[in-house]
Amino acid sequence: MARTLTVVFGSGKEFEFTLGDSELAAVTEDAAWRWFDREYAELDCQASSPVGKVLVIDKILNVAKFSGENRFATHPEWAQDYARHAGRLLDRDKVRVDVGSAAIGF
Repeated sequence: MARTLTVVFGSGKEFEFTLGDSELAAVTEDAAWRWFDREYAELDCQASSPVGKVLVIDKILNVAKFSGENRFATHPEWAQDYARHAGRLLDRDKVRVDVGSAAIGF
């Protein structure tokens, strides 16, 4: 069964990704965590929690935010990797990452 992950920026621009079961199965949960850990560090993202604890939702939102709409538009392979790894960690049929509102909906 295909899953859908949509990333929305404040401009109203949406990027929709369809993820097949085989595509998600090819990524382990550990690999998905490592991918977001690496991207989060490379982008120098800041923790939204004052105590410094970073939740998976924070990482997914901040990697999208600090990467920006332009990276999703101009680097489709990277954007598909983002969707694949986020889809693996969130494990839901439909996910909406709303960067402008700093929210993830299912």
